[in-house]
Amino acid sequence: MSFNSSTMGSGSRTTRRTFEFGRTHVVRPKGKHQATIVWLHGLGDKGSSWSQILETLPLPNIKWICPTAPTRPVALLGGFPCTAWFDVGEISEDAPDDLEGLDASAAHVANLLSTEPANIKLGVGGFSMGAAVAVYSATCRVLGQYGNGNPYQVTLSAIVGLSGWLPCSRFGFSHMYKRSTHRHNCTQARRDNTNILFVV
Repeated sequence: MSFNSSTMGSGSRTTRRTFEFGRTHVVRPKGKHQATIVWLHGLGDKGSSWSQILETLPLPNIKWICPTAPTRPVALLGGFPCTAWFDVGEISEDAPDDLEGLDASAAHVANLLSTEPANIKLGVGGFSMGAAVAVYSATCRVLGQYGNGNPYQVTLSAIVGLSGWLPCSRFGFSHMYKRSTHRHNCTQARRDNTNILFVV
């Protein structure tokens, strides 16, 4: 599956990047389907690795969706191409965040969840870089929008992050919050009894 993203370049030209996501693996529930979780792998891995692990867990009512990230050059690895949900230049609190890549990955997750039945609880989780996208998705849910301002419309009930981090923690979310037309979402979520469970 591909995702097109537009950003403004210099002058009036628009630059488009296309993200080609790899194969998605699905582990069907063995019991009554009550929840669906999109599980995101770490840097350089693929969805099939985690689907094999998740299939062995004693959680019969969960459907697991394990997508594979696009193959892209990663600055942290000297431009070496590997599967990555977004680009990482350095490991530092002050490092710039790849909002375009984060938005594309969060939108891919939302798209995978958008076809689930209405009575099913929805969640996203991941390991390392996948955990970063999961937490980023949760923040987009709370703010009601992606970093680019487009609305985030999936209701998440659970977020799981293993050995991850919060992208945009230093600068990005304050920028997103100022642009948000949905600042009331935290209060609205409480009113709607939408509880998000974070497990980090």
